[in-house]
This record gives sequence, structure tokens and C-alpha cells, in this order.
Amino acid sequence: MSGKNLAGKNIVIIGGTTGLGLSAAKAFVENGAHVVVVGRNEDSAIEAKKLLDQNVEVISADAVQTSTAIHAIQHCIGKFGTFDGLYHVAGGSGRKMGDGPLHALTLDGWNYTLQLNLTTMMLSNQAAINQFLKQGTGGTILNMGSVLGFSPSPQYFATHAYAAAKSAIIGFSKSVAASYAKNNIRVNVIAPALVETPMAQRAAEDESILSFIKTKQPLDGGRIGHPSDLDGLAVYFMSDMSKFTTGQIVAVDGGWTVSEGQF
Repeated sequence: MSGKNLAGKNIVIIGGTTGLGLSAAKAFVENGAHVVVVGRNEDSAIEAKKLLDQNVEVISADAVQTSTAIHAIQHCIGKFGTFDGLYHVAGGSGRKMGDGPLHALTLDGWNYTLQLNLTTMMLSNQAAINQFLKQGTGGTILNMGSVLGFSPSPQYFATHAYAAAKSAIIGFSKSVAASYAKNNIRVNVIAPALVETPMAQRAAEDESILSFIKTKQPLDGGRIGHPSDLDGLAVYFMSDMSKFTTGQIVAVDGGWTVSEGQF
């Protein structure tokens, strides 16, 4: 990726030490931004710091904690001078905690999955909105959704708490976008299909799922997405190129939402 579309921008990524967030952090820096990335795993934070440059600050903290996003935003301001955008990537599967199809879904799995995906996003968005209002500068928020929030695939991806959380992210983001557009604060959502991340390891190692993906995500030979596939759109939403765009949900899905998928 070339150019400096984010020159002068200072951005916080919640969930930025692995996978989609780490790839975005690299793209943001390449486009001229300063970035604060937050990840809950200390080892991942250490490894991320090795991969990133001096324009990046890495914080090890859990997005579930109410103080995490607030601290990250203040750290961004203290280190780089301003706060211009938030990219919320943190989330993940609750399958191991009991998420699944409704007849098998446990209450622990439901609560864990919603907290991990929805509550963390609410907390980071709230911290960003409060700071933008305090600054009176406007700003941009980008939230990580999923095609499973509006395009279910029951054969291999029947985790109903996860789908509920990702669907709620859409409603939440549109509502927030509507409320704060007058303050020049933009809120948008990226909704990927299956992307090669630590969370997707189960699917990526299952030959039957890979065969399904060949026809469900038929673009570029029918493959699992790469984290970098999202980076161009993330740069767009975090930059002034999207200054007249808010409340939008864009699927980066290899054709998932327009393809039937054959078992």
C-alpha cells in the first residue's frame, strides 16, 4: 500500500496485536499515521512491538476493563498530541465457552461472547465519543462486524451468540452514527467473512469447511481471506477520504453474501 492518506492522524486500535488489528496497524503506519495498539495477551504485545516501528505504541490490557480504552486514548494524546480515530477490532469466538446453536447454547457461552464482542466495543466507542466531544474536533470510529451478523451459514458457522453480537454491532453503530453526525463524528462497520486469523484456526484446518469456502467465497480462487484484504477499506474509513460517509456497513467477504456455497 502506498501513499500517506493518514498523514497527521493519530489512531487507537483496540485488539491490535494480532490478526486483523496488527495488519491494520502496519497499513496505518505505512500511510503516515501514529498508532496506539492494545492487546490483552502480553506475549502478543511484545511480538507486535517487534514487528512495528517507532510510530506505534503497544499496550497490554484487556478490552473488557472499562479503563482500557480510556487509558489508550489518553496515551495516544500524551504521546502523539491528538486523538483522531478509533478502530475496534477486539472480539472473538465464544465456542469454547459454550456458544453454539440455540438448542446447545449455554448461558455462560452467551454472556462471555456478548461481553467479548459487544460490551468491549461499547466501552471503546463510548471512550472515543467522550473524547471527540471534549475536543470538539469530530473524528472517526470503525467497528469490526462479521457477515454472520446478517448472512448466516448454519452448516459450519452456527454460533448464535456470536451472530447476535455482530448483528448488534450494526444496530449500535448506525444508532451512534445518527446521533453524532452533527458533531462531525463518523461511525462505520467492516464486516468480513472467513479471514485467516488466530480465531479462524478451527475453520482453516477443516478440509470440509475449506471446500465449502471455495464456493462461498469464490473471489480470487475461492480462498480464506487475508487480514490485509481489509486494510485498504480500513485506511479509507480512518482517513479524510471518508469524511462524508457514516453509518455504513461494508462486507469484505470474497463474495460470501452473494454466493450460495455448496456442501
